[in-house]
Amino acid sequence: MGIAVIEKLANLDRRWIFLLMFLAVSIPILLELEFPEKPTKLARDVFDEIEKLQPGDKVLLAFDYDPASEGELGPMATSFILHCANKKLKMYFLSLFPVGPQMVEDGITKVILTDFPDLVYGEDYVNLGYKPGYEGVIKVIMTDLRELYTTDAWGQNIDQIPMCQDVESIQDMKLILNVSAGYPGSKEWVQYGVTAYPDKIAMVAGVTGVQAPYMYPYVPKQLKGLLGAIKGAAEYETLVNEKYVKGEPKPEYREGVRRMGPQLVAHLLMIFLILAGNILYFLQKRIQRL
Repeated sequence: MGIAVIEKLANLDRRWIFLLMFLAVSIPILLELEFPEKPTKLARDVFDEIEKLQPGDKVLLAFDYDPASEGELGPMATSFILHCANKKLKMYFLSLFPVGPQMVEDGITKVILTDFPDLVYGEDYVNLGYKPGYEGVIKVIMTDLRELYTTDAWGQNIDQIPMCQDVESIQDMKLILNVSAGYPGSKEWVQYGVTAYPDKIAMVAGVTGVQAPYMYPYVPKQLKGLLGAIKGAAEYETLVNEKYVKGEPKPEYREGVRRMGPQLVAHLLMIFLILAGNILYFLQKRIQRL
């Protein structure tokens, strides 16, 4: 490689880098590129933990995220609901985020109301809504649900909701499925829920990429499985679709895999640019020594 070429590449206008990244993201989106996912042990552990449950078992789906994190967490939430609905589990939804109930309703509409019309509100699933208080909410409902939740998200007394009548606390749940964007979220459910009652309840979680490293130390003791960012969502989504969806899954059930396409290409470009930058750096140093 000539000295002039090396110097030209080393001083390349950064706008060319921006253009490459734009193409790396936009082309896979336009071409709808999808790549096969090979589920890792963490994703399989999440899947297997739910598979252990029996029809009618109670599960808590805590959707602690908002629209800002939907890109990473939405596919996880959708797959959680799809999995639980197919297993005929009793689903109790709540959120520690103010706009979390909207995420819950989006998931219910997308999955239950569309593909499981036989499921009855109040008998098969219930939306308990949002309560302020951060981890304080977890501390209370782990021993007494009615201390904070006297009605569902629509104001109906939970004593009039059949599936709530025999529930005294979260300890009555077989499993907590948490989708978390940060605080309050998975860490607080682990610290104030699972850790406080290790023999009473188990938990799996799906978290954002920046949150995942902080949750790995809790696996496998407090967390039976963990989904990290859109990669974890795509892996778990693949397992659920393979087991429960006949034929080609609906686009709503393939969002994780679809969103991984642009991310994969963009990550490969970033790795190439890092390698290229380092090679150019050492070539420049070598030229300076000549």
